Amino acid sequence: MRKIIIILFCSIPFLSRAQHDVLVLEKNGMHVRSYTIGDPFTFETVYGQWFSGVIDDLHRDTVYINGQAFSYKEIAAVSRIKTKWSNRTTGFTLTTAGVGFFAIGAINGALRGDPAGQWYTTSGYIIGGALITAGVLFMVTAKKYYKLGRRFKLQYLQITR
Repeated sequence: MRKIIIILFCSIPFLSRAQHDVLVLEKNGMHVRSYTIGDPFTFETVYGQWFSGVIDDLHRDTVYINGQAFSYKEIAAVSRIKTKWSNRTTGFTLTTAGVGFFAIGAINGALRGDPAGQWYTTSGYIIGGALITAGVLFMVTAKKYYKLGRRFKLQYLQITR
């Protein structure tokens, strides 16, 4: 009986797989993000179609998403993962603060009864303009996806046989 139990325990590593294949997104050869089975994945194919879903399987350089198979070489762009504070959110906040700064200056000037030319000071123009400009620049530079090509590469690491 003991020999059967020992043989059973010794054969478990040969019958099971502990690791899965991995997709690695690299920027100039440096690791940015890795994807494996069960991770959410949104990408654009070389045919211009966007697909989104959970990675079901990675097998022999093929990515299975929601039952559909794609070669990792057919992926042209990978969507960024949304973080708590992105450039778009920061830009919107800064632009809103700049517009609010101008609005408060106008409301205060009107309530005081000042002429319209005296509602803002030079520092008010600089602060409000800088907030709006910085906000617009943040929103324009917000990148929504990693375009694969020169800078970004998607590597397929085959761990299993």
